[in-house]
Amino acid sequence: QVQLVESGGGSVQAGGSLRLSCAASGRTFSSYAMGWFRQAPGKEREFVSYISGNGGRTSYADSMKGRLTISRDSAKNTVYLQMNSLKPEDTAVYYCALSMTFYSGTNQNDYKYWGQGTQVTVSS
Repeated sequence: QVQLVESGGGSVQAGGSLRLSCAASGRTFSSYAMGWFRQAPGKEREFVSYISGNGGRTSYADSMKGRLTISRDSAKNTVYLQMNSLKPEDTAVYYCALSMTFYSGTNQNDYKYWGQGTQVTVSS
């Protein structure tokens, strides 16, 4: 049974930072791409970032580019999302997702497994 568990969310003031973690269990994930998405109240879920199976390729949403760093520790089956200079519009539930391919992209349909999400709230 594949399981993804996010952590690291919370409440911060604008300009602050958070580091999200996503721990995967159930199988080895070192060959598979992983991504982060977010959903704000009243809005559709949207792409945030992704990292390829070996960590050699990354991608970021334009709205957050320059403020994010995605990384992975294959030995720990964990992917991280460092978020800096947070803005109130970054407030959302953040989800990690696992794609069963080495490379993936921005489309949610490319991801097979999803975590339950972690809340990020940024106050002005």
